[in-house]
Amino acid sequence: MGKKEDATVGTPDILPRPDFHFDGQVGRTYADSDPAQFPQPVQPPPGAPNIVLILLDDVGFGQFSTFGGGVPSPTMDRLAAEGLRYNHFHTTALCSPTRAALITGRNHHSTSFAGITEVATGYDGYCCVLPRSCGTIGEVLRQNGYMTAWIGKNHNTPTWETSAAGPFDRWANGLGFDYFYGFNAGDMNHWSPLLFENRDLVPASEDPDYHLTEDLADRAIAWVRKVKSIAPDKPYFLYVAPGATHAPHHASKAWIDKFKGQFDMGWDAYREQTLERQKKLGVVPKDTKLTVRSKGLPAWDDLNADQKRLYARMMEVFAAYGAQVDVAMGRIIDAVKELPDADNTIILYIAGDNGSSAEGGLEGSLCENLFFNGISEKWQDNLKAIDELGGPKHFNHFPSSWAHAMNTPFQWTKQVASHFGGTRNPMIISWPQRIKDKAGLRDQFIHTIDIVPTLYEACGVTAPRELNGVPQKPIEGISFAFTFEDAKAPSRRRTQYFELGCNRGLYHDGWMASAPSFVPWEPNRSEDWSPDQQVWELYKIDEDFSQANDLASQHPDKLRELQDLWWAEASRYNVLPLDWRASIRLNSEAMGRPSLVGKRTNAVYYPGMVALPDGACMRMLNKSWTITADIELPDDKASGMIVTHGGLEGGYGLYLRDGKPTFVYNFLSIDRTTVASSQALGKGKTQLVVDFKYDGGGMGKGGSLKVSANGKTLAEGRLEKTVPVQFSLGEGLDIGMDTGSPIDFTYTMPFAFSGRIEKVTVETFPEKA
Repeated sequence: MGKKEDATVGTPDILPRPDFHFDGQVGRTYADSDPAQFPQPVQPPPGAPNIVLILLDDVGFGQFSTFGGGVPSPTMDRLAAEGLRYNHFHTTALCSPTRAALITGRNHHSTSFAGITEVATGYDGYCCVLPRSCGTIGEVLRQNGYMTAWIGKNHNTPTWETSAAGPFDRWANGLGFDYFYGFNAGDMNHWSPLLFENRDLVPASEDPDYHLTEDLADRAIAWVRKVKSIAPDKPYFLYVAPGATHAPHHASKAWIDKFKGQFDMGWDAYREQTLERQKKLGVVPKDTKLTVRSKGLPAWDDLNADQKRLYARMMEVFAAYGAQVDVAMGRIIDAVKELPDADNTIILYIAGDNGSSAEGGLEGSLCENLFFNGISEKWQDNLKAIDELGGPKHFNHFPSSWAHAMNTPFQWTKQVASHFGGTRNPMIISWPQRIKDKAGLRDQFIHTIDIVPTLYEACGVTAPRELNGVPQKPIEGISFAFTFEDAKAPSRRRTQYFELGCNRGLYHDGWMASAPSFVPWEPNRSEDWSPDQQVWELYKIDEDFSQANDLASQHPDKLRELQDLWWAEASRYNVLPLDWRASIRLNSEAMGRPSLVGKRTNAVYYPGMVALPDGACMRMLNKSWTITADIELPDDKASGMIVTHGGLEGGYGLYLRDGKPTFVYNFLSIDRTTVASSQALGKGKTQLVVDFKYDGGGMGKGGSLKVSANGKTLAEGRLEKTVPVQFSLGEGLDIGMDTGSPIDFTYTMPFAFSGRIEKVTVETFPEKA
């Protein structure tokens, strides 16, 4: 039986509540029956607060000014002045795992999210299919009388479930959120995003000044105002997850110009200056030491003048991108503060789902997808685009050394779960009705999984033992609501394991054992690596805030104790088996992940098929293929996109311009090979074919191209290399138009086809073993 519902006991521990049953006397007619009753809406616990949960993306501890960084954060400043700053809050070192832990209160391996959805493997802790036994806070609060919304990034739906064919039970709406507006991917183009409102594709904006960050803020404000106007007595849970500051670093010239020259000192001086600011603010202890530059990263003084100019500009773009998102979050806070029950609103502002990202590589990047395809860039090529950085032509990302600087005073970056550079993020909590220690600092050791139980306690909600008919895993987090009143209370979390891509760590009673494995700016890894090769480090973090003093040689017994405890925790929370494969895991076909394509070697697409996600498209990499388009033209001047897969970051497009067929293959924005006919197609029906013969012999090899119409060859060409792992991070296939970003820059979006498309057939020819 569920718990009795009253203010002292809490909410039922079995959800949903039983169906309504009229318990009065029923006679032969209504006249001789007791008066009718209606089932009443579920009432939230008395005094239940509103909740605004903001989670930024790819943010370092030393990035924003509230915690000593060089990027201004007036919204964080304002919340910190009225609430609490937490300087021992920890994430998992990667986005999807942190987000799964954040909405469930369970460790990331317990939720099956040991990595991002695009690298899922078929083990319990790694398949990236959120178990029904890990119910979300959205679902629990919704069934306890809350209005719920998720605005922004959703990276917790399996890639093979993100198409219009569903299933939709693991989209945001199916995870307990009444309203969703955002994107189902790890990152998104901020100038021309692919967005969904609930399950519906959002038409591209016609605003020439459109920017995703501002759009998400507008939607959050509109939703909270709407629902509180309709139901002012109901509390709400608003989860806002903007794409910033994850790549691409997209910002307008006006924003970028605000930071001109501010980072010319370089990353080494930035780290020193940031640590001094952190000490003055009190967000780090006065005796905190600056850790050494992580192995493999260059010194600023060793760069030449052109490198310094390029990298300083990349940082200016990044700072603009970050400053804009904090101001946009401020607009949401302003709207919330205008509502009647503002004082009874908990605002959690978490600056990052992991540390700052080093995925731009040592030399910076114009296309982040190159990293995920295992390809490095050269600064000399990036320098040519210095004046275009932040704009719509590039998916740019700053160099790894700037990411390291953003994580001051710690070592390492995003992906490195062994060290705080990957896992320690700023958190601010405001709750005027309860938190009275304004501008207070809290240093208890806290993990992402502790958010859910803290909010349940604050709301008077019981974590259900059964949810929608499924017995629930225990909540693995520990409430830290006690810290709201007691700054000096000891940490209640005694132990926490960390693991991501074999970067391992374990916190226990003030000690931290750390075992780094792979540097995050190197996409390719040795297959014969072994976790037994790892060198473990040991830190006394209650005396050494930044992990600067390795005590492994001085305390071998303590290190062995923590190593053994790590294996025990790993066994307990589905961390095993360890998996150190890198870029190859992004290739869904090589990894055998589920696909709606299945074993098929051909697919027929019809007009109206747009934004089909990559995970549901025909697998065209590393093999021969044919595209056949059956079209009808009104005249010999027809133009527009017939079929495209991908966009700015990579892919292909087949279109007509003034009746002339053109095929473009975008090799990860480095090279765009165009095979075009000089002959226009005439009025009437045409079967247009693009045939690609793969050279074979491994991944990413070349091949020959031929474009023909009604059996007649129109143009031929050659691809010297092809995309080996994935066309795009967030864009899929379109028929009859182009959504998202363009495959090249010779046409204006959406480049709708002016003729009629009967169908487009894609056929693949896998190499024989």
